[in-house]
Amino acid sequence: MMVTLASRSDWSVLRPLLFQSVAQTLQMVFITLIIGGVLGLVLGVVLYGTRPGNLFENRVVYRVLDFLVNVIRPIPFIIFLAAMQPVTVSVIGTSIGTAAAIFPMCVMCTFATSRLVEQNLVPVDHGMIEAARAMGASTFTIIRTVLIPEALAPLILAYAFLFVGVLDMSAMAGYIGGGGLGNFAIAYGYQKFDQAVTWTAVVIMIVLVQVVQGVANAIAKRLLRR
Repeated sequence: MMVTLASRSDWSVLRPLLFQSVAQTLQMVFITLIIGGVLGLVLGVVLYGTRPGNLFENRVVYRVLDFLVNVIRPIPFIIFLAAMQPVTVSVIGTSIGTAAAIFPMCVMCTFATSRLVEQNLVPVDHGMIEAARAMGASTFTIIRTVLIPEALAPLILAYAFLFVGVLDMSAMAGYIGGGGLGNFAIAYGYQKFDQAVTWTAVVIMIVLVQVVQGVANAIAKRLLRR
């Protein structure tokens, strides 16, 4: 008699592990988005502002930051995890666990966010910025009251897109004992040939992405109508 997928999955044991994995994934994703998202916003504004002809043009600073972003952003995250291990140990004290996964996730998220922010600030009408300058507004005031508000809708959509990337990074955190849905799918699904477990993790990730994207679309749509 063949053993079915349903009979192989002991959900009385797996259910608490699944809930724990979801909690770990949400912890990694939201901490990364908060820290990396804020730092990336700052770095993205600096990238935009130091571009030739912009608010505080500085070719040297722009070229250095642009080079760093271009070098770090394309690195596959699993390789970045390994490369960052000595730094992670120095900062966190260990290279294993959820905290050890969050640190390199925040670093990668910062650089990824900075490019998204820069790209969404570039289309902002320079006429509005020059008008604010003519009225005597400071650089910080222009950023706070003109630049960010004008780009807010596309920035929200960019952060929703970023959520998918951070969720993907959290799935790889299982390789260093970071836990989460990725580790749950590999340890209790893939390695035990249990497709029901694997697809449960996949479906939960899909639902998380759909919820975040739906909320972001609704907010962006409302902002664009104003």
